[in-house]
Amino acid sequence: MTSNTFQPATFKPSGPLAGTISVPGDKSISHRALILSALAVGKSRISGLLEGEDVLATADALRAMGARIDKTDDVWTVHGVGVGGLMQPGNALDMGNSGTSTRLLMGLIASHEISATFIGDASLTKRPMGRVIEPLSQMGADISARETADHKSCLPLTVRGICPAMPIEYRLPVASAQVKSAILLAGLNTPGITRIIEPVLTRDHSETMLKGFGADITVETDAAGSRIISLTGEAELQPQKIKVPGDPSSAAFLVVAALIVPGSGIIIENVGINPTRAGLFDILQQMGGDIQFQKKRTVGGEPVADIHVRHSQLTGINVPATIAPSMIDEFPILFVAAALAGGTTTTRGLHELRVKESDRLAQMAKGLELLGVKLTANDDGLVIEGSGGKLLTGGRGKPVIETALDHRIAMSFAIAGLMTKSGLSIDDIRPVETSFPGFADLVKRLAA
Repeated sequence: MTSNTFQPATFKPSGPLAGTISVPGDKSISHRALILSALAVGKSRISGLLEGEDVLATADALRAMGARIDKTDDVWTVHGVGVGGLMQPGNALDMGNSGTSTRLLMGLIASHEISATFIGDASLTKRPMGRVIEPLSQMGADISARETADHKSCLPLTVRGICPAMPIEYRLPVASAQVKSAILLAGLNTPGITRIIEPVLTRDHSETMLKGFGADITVETDAAGSRIISLTGEAELQPQKIKVPGDPSSAAFLVVAALIVPGSGIIIENVGINPTRAGLFDILQQMGGDIQFQKKRTVGGEPVADIHVRHSQLTGINVPATIAPSMIDEFPILFVAAALAGGTTTTRGLHELRVKESDRLAQMAKGLELLGVKLTANDDGLVIEGSGGKLLTGGRGKPVIETALDHRIAMSFAIAGLMTKSGLSIDDIRPVETSFPGFADLVKRLAA
């Protein structure tokens, strides 16, 4: 987002949604595909890459550290520098709004003998980085960050890498795929075995892709059910051809749209359905959602399917806290589904939502209440009384929803607007470009 001028957008009540569509490439896989390709020796090709602002921030940072990255038609070519071959960037690395870029690249730099300063937009500079700083510091990296009044370590921060770094065994205190991935990336250029103990399963794209690139990585499960991930360092990665599937986190908004708008029926093609990312679909099916996965297949080690969705009368449920890691980014749109369901939906265990691009629990509660939804906000979740499919209302006129520069808040309320009496406006549509370019036009096309 290069301008400080807000770009409001209005979303109005809709007739049935219909059509066959695709969504942009998976954001998590796109970041990792670029990073691992930059560390391979030789030329990798990536198709289906998400060309949102977050992923482009990762590409720009890798270019600044010596990787050559080009695009021809819809194929991205990455000429890797090899593990250990990163160069000193000439300027600060601007991460924009991307926490994923920041945390993964912090890990990458930690075991290279270079330093980099990370900066970002107003939203990113509020996000805490301490949980990544801790393990990387144990590996020997020197990291200095801005300390906030409430003792959080935030951007701008500087990582001074070390080579050789120290391999560690680290038990994740909080379920976080970003922290796990940062440690693994640091471990690639660290002699010996870096080991991560993961008590709660999080998205496993890093482990899958590292294995595909030829890294010596093993995953075992101990007697307590924790995953033990072991990576042997000083790796030599081999270049790959990668096809990025559609992002299930992006598909989630359109799945919910079709479920809540009467008469709708859509097909979303080529969506990743990795079990570590499919929690929302499981919950929506438990609520009565007609969601079918067809043409299941495996592409580049990732399970993929076409998703068929039809309008359904949803029923509120108690969402178990244990499912949170597999759908942490999808809770905002689940709250919208819950607002249109019959009965009560209860969520808990969502402390992580308070330190995303915004405090997503607070922002969603505030916006839903503006639409007349009855709810109770707790420290770690929301309890939502659904309308039973009745249109939401916020009184006269079109309510204006504050998005707090958060793309998932913006998209969630855009979908909610389809089931309001008079529509709603969101204060700024620009953040959506970080993950779902063309989102607003696609919603309008389905509604047409």
